[in-house]
Amino acid sequence: MSADLVLRGGYVVLPDGVERADVFVHEGRIAAPGAAGSDTKELDARGFTIFPGVIDAHVHFNEPGRTGWEGIATGSAALAAGGGTCFIDMPLNSDPPLLDGPAFDAKHAAALARSRTDFAFYGGLTPTNLDRLEELADRGVVGFKAFMCPSGIPEFQHVDVATLQRGMETAARLDLPVLLHAESAEVLSAAAAAVDSAAAASPAATAAPDAVRRFIDSRPVDAELGAITRALSVAAEAGCRVHIVHVSSARGVELIRRAVAERGLPASCETCPHYLYFNELNLQEIGARAKCAPPLRDEQTRRDLLKRLIAGDIDTVGSDHSPCPPDLKDGLPFEQAWGGIAGVQTTLRTLLTLGVPAHRIAQLTAARPAELFRLPGKGSLRVGNDADFTLVELDHEAPLSLDELQDRHRSSPYLNRALRGRVHATYLRGRRISATSRGQLIRPR
Repeated sequence: MSADLVLRGGYVVLPDGVERADVFVHEGRIAAPGAAGSDTKELDARGFTIFPGVIDAHVHFNEPGRTGWEGIATGSAALAAGGGTCFIDMPLNSDPPLLDGPAFDAKHAAALARSRTDFAFYGGLTPTNLDRLEELADRGVVGFKAFMCPSGIPEFQHVDVATLQRGMETAARLDLPVLLHAESAEVLSAAAAAVDSAAAASPAATAAPDAVRRFIDSRPVDAELGAITRALSVAAEAGCRVHIVHVSSARGVELIRRAVAERGLPASCETCPHYLYFNELNLQEIGARAKCAPPLRDEQTRRDLLKRLIAGDIDTVGSDHSPCPPDLKDGLPFEQAWGGIAGVQTTLRTLLTLGVPAHRIAQLTAARPAELFRLPGKGSLRVGNDADFTLVELDHEAPLSLDELQDRHRSSPYLNRALRGRVHATYLRGRRISATSRGQLIRPR
C-alpha cells in the first residue's frame, strides 16, 4: 500500500516531544511509514514543525441568527489560518440558541454548507430545556453548556443549583460532560452593588480607566472560586463529568485539581490564551477589545496561571472566540460594550510566544480536547487518526497585522503585538484547507 502524501524532513510534534520524521498519509489518515508510489505527492517539510490540527473546543460562531457578529464561514477560515482543523461551537450566541433538536439541525445544515473545518456542537443546559437534553444527545452533541450567572443573552438563561443538579443527573445518564461558565451570580450581584455604591460616593470618577476598574472589581476572583466549589459539589452528587471553562486564576485550577486528586471527581478545566498573555493593565490600555468575562486579572495572577499550565495542571486551551460588530465594542461606553474577545486565529501563536513547549501545546489544543469530548480520529498524529495537521515556522516572529486576520470584523486585541510562529498551511484529512474545503460533523464516540 503506497502513501497518497508524504511530508519529508519536518519536525513532528508527538505526545512526549518533537522529533524529525516523515509523515505518511493514505486515504485521509495517518499511515505507517511505507513506500511512496508513482502517484504519491511529496512535500518538502524541512524547516517546518508539524503540529496536530488545533481543536478549538470553545468558540461562538453565532450561526444561525447572529452572523453579523461572526459566521461559520469566516470563523472556520480564521481557525484554519491559525492551524485549526476542528471547532466545537457553543450553543449561544446563535439565535435561537442550540437548546433542542430543530436548533441543532439548523446549525448542522449551516456548518455543512460553510465550514472549512470539521465541527462539533455543545447543547445548552438551561431552566427551559431540561426535557430536551436527550434529544440533543441523540443528535450528537459532545456535551452541555450552562451558565451559573447571567449569560448576557436573554434567551439563554442561567441555572440555579436545583436546575444544575437535574441537568447534571441527566447528563450523567447520557454519559456526556457538563461545561460551566463558573461565576457565582450571588457574588457578582454583591460585588456590583459595592462598585455602584462606591461610584455614587465619588461621582467624579467617570474617566475610562475608572470604568475599567469598576468592571474588574465587579467580577472578582471570589465569584469564580465560589462557583467552581459549588459546581464540583453538585457534580459529585450527580456523578457527572464537569469541565470548567475559561478559568482565569491559578486558585481556580487548584480547586479542580484537588477535587480530582482527593475525591476522584471526573473534573477538568480550560483556560484561554488571553488570560495567559494579557493582564488588567492591558485591559486599561486596549479597552473594550480586551473586555471579557471573567475579566483579565492582575499580573501575578496571570503569571501563576501560566505556571500551572506549563506544569500540566490545565487540561485544555480554547480561544473563547466571541466577537461582535464594532459598534458594540468601540461604539459604546466601556461599561456597555460587549464582553468577548476575538482570538480563534491566534491561539497557537500566543502559546508559542509564551514559551509553552510544543508537545504541551499539542496536548492542550488537540490531544486532551479529543479525549475529553470523545472525538474519534482526532487529537494526535497517531497512525490511523485523521491526517489533520498544520505546518508551522517556529523561528518566525512578527507583529500580528490586520491584513492576515480572517474573522469577520478583524478586531483582535493582539493586533500589532509580536507573536511567534507562522502557519504555512493547514491540512484536513490530508488535504490542504482552502476556500472550497468543507468539513463534517464529528459525533462523540
